[in-house]
Amino acid sequence: MCHMINLTGQILPVKMVVTMARQRGIPVIVDGAHSFAHFDFSHADLECDYYATSLHKWLFAPHGSGMLYVRKERIPELWPMMAAPERIDRDIRKFEEIGTHPAANFVAIGEALTFHQGIGAARKEARLRRVHDYWAKRLLQNDRVRLNTSLKPEFSCGIANVRVRGIDSEKLNEHLWHKHRIITAPIKHADFEGLRISPSVYTTLQELDRFCDALEDVIKNGLPS
Repeated sequence: MCHMINLTGQILPVKMVVTMARQRGIPVIVDGAHSFAHFDFSHADLECDYYATSLHKWLFAPHGSGMLYVRKERIPELWPMMAAPERIDRDIRKFEEIGTHPAANFVAIGEALTFHQGIGAARKEARLRRVHDYWAKRLLQNDRVRLNTSLKPEFSCGIANVRVRGIDSEKLNEHLWHKHRIITAPIKHADFEGLRISPSVYTTLQELDRFCDALEDVIKNGLPS
């Protein structure tokens, strides 16, 4: 299961699911790509069996870096991607790749962690909620705007998905980039569509005003032909 769904930024109740699954002997694998270093939580509190995350997203580590957690008693039963000697069958290091890799990527993870800890997980979460609410609440004043993400703090943080009724999301995404150099991610799902908006800690309120101005102009005047 996802900890945070990448399409909408929806936070799922991992610990509740893990508790129910463990009562039935079901292991839980958690995709934490968008949750790790995004909002303040303790991995230990999730009590999941497996947890994997990309470190280049919200931790700001280099591309190609990631983290895998495997509950200790689960390590022997999980096969590594590359054959490992039997003597480390119960060792988490059996999942490491063999061969030479660029050391800079791995060394930089420590620098990214230092930066994250310098900000503080709680302060980072508060900042991301601030920028999220800033643009979302302004746009929601227009009745053509729909948010495909809850504003409740237990269900979301920095990511949200927004739809402008009557406007194709892919064409809107192209317009925002070509005219305003604003990057969004168009999402077309069987159940909904919209733009995924993912401001970060360094996003300024002035930049969010520019985004809102651009969307409000489209709502008023439509997309250029």
